[in-house]
Amino acid sequence: MASDNTIKQEFILKASCPAGVGIVAAITTFLAQRSCFISEMSQYDDPDSEQFFTRCRFHAVDGAYTVEDFQGEFSEVAAGFDMQWEMMPASAPTKTLIMVSKFDHCLVDLLYRLHKGELNMEITAIVSNHKDLRPLAEREGIRFIYLPVTKENKPEQEKALLDIVNDTGTELVVLARYMQILSDSLCKELSGRAINIHHSFLPGFKGAKPYHQAHERGVKLIGATAHYVTSDLDEGPIIEQSVQPVDHTYSADALVAVGRDTETVALAKAVKMHVEHRVFLNGARTVVFK
Repeated sequence: MASDNTIKQEFILKASCPAGVGIVAAITTFLAQRSCFISEMSQYDDPDSEQFFTRCRFHAVDGAYTVEDFQGEFSEVAAGFDMQWEMMPASAPTKTLIMVSKFDHCLVDLLYRLHKGELNMEITAIVSNHKDLRPLAEREGIRFIYLPVTKENKPEQEKALLDIVNDTGTELVVLARYMQILSDSLCKELSGRAINIHHSFLPGFKGAKPYHQAHERGVKLIGATAHYVTSDLDEGPIIEQSVQPVDHTYSADALVAVGRDTETVALAKAVKMHVEHRVFLNGARTVVFK
């Protein structure tokens, strides 16, 4: 028999609901009745929050169903379990806006991974409060928007940012070393769809030149944390962390270099998990299906 080499369109179901009996059975039965092949399925029942989380990747064997067909028919199943859910084509890129200031390492790393096909996203714009990275954006053919921020114009510029997000259909905002604190109202507007990266040490060092502070204290471990943005500065639900051991031979400049590496790794992994619809908010924490 000749093999069928037709590439089937794959879909992703991402759902959460109060924990209960029969949820997985209902989902798999729904898919089986439509001759769907499940290529990946993850689930977690959190005993603390009493919430159930699942992510399922599948395709229809006969290829006859569209995402709209599945969405319309699955809504009845979801209603029976009070589900919060999304269903989308697995190939659909996440529309992403990147915010930067003067540091370019996180932006450069994200662009490299995008070109290599590691990140399924479409960059809608690069927004910055400085002009330093405009040439980089222009070389990439990406729209660069300069929004300088002062104490006086911050509300106005944040409104302009939200207008850009809405006008471009942006689904994810990535703060790739954007050195401005977002207002509480903007954090709420972007809840669950804005990722930030910051250094994280044991012990923690805040304020100016954290790597120099770490050098003075002789730290043995440095790292970075990627998290969702909340009004609590650098304390949002954690998606990914990266750490690396160091010792007394590392100068302050060497720590800065290692810090750049940990920041790019943690941010790239967090963005990848998000655009692949693997991350769920679970109160102040996240559930991440890797």
